[in-house]
Amino acid sequence: MFDQTKQIKLAGTVKEFQWTNPHCWIQVLVPDPDDAQAAPVEWGVEMGAPVELMRKGWKPRSLNPGDNVTIVINPLRDGQHGGLVLSVTGPDGKIIGRPAETIK
Repeated sequence: MFDQTKQIKLAGTVKEFQWTNPHCWIQVLVPDPDDAQAAPVEWGVEMGAPVELMRKGWKPRSLNPGDNVTIVINPLRDGQHGGLVLSVTGPDGKIIGRPAETIK
């Protein structure tokens, strides 16, 4: 489902952080880099289960709507606006929790 040979960096604004089973999700609004006047594109990025994220330092309030974040993902293979989260940098510029292994 996810292309683990590719990584994409998304910079945008959190629309919603869903702390739910079986997987948590971040809905993030990403501006179009080619057209500043265009509406932002909504990306749905999947994370692990809440218990897994808690072990990595995440909390239900780690992200809030309106937070500016940078997210590194493995994109969906079908090209849709989604992917699997590898790391999230919060509005303070610090990585939240312990990130997944990333390709160097």
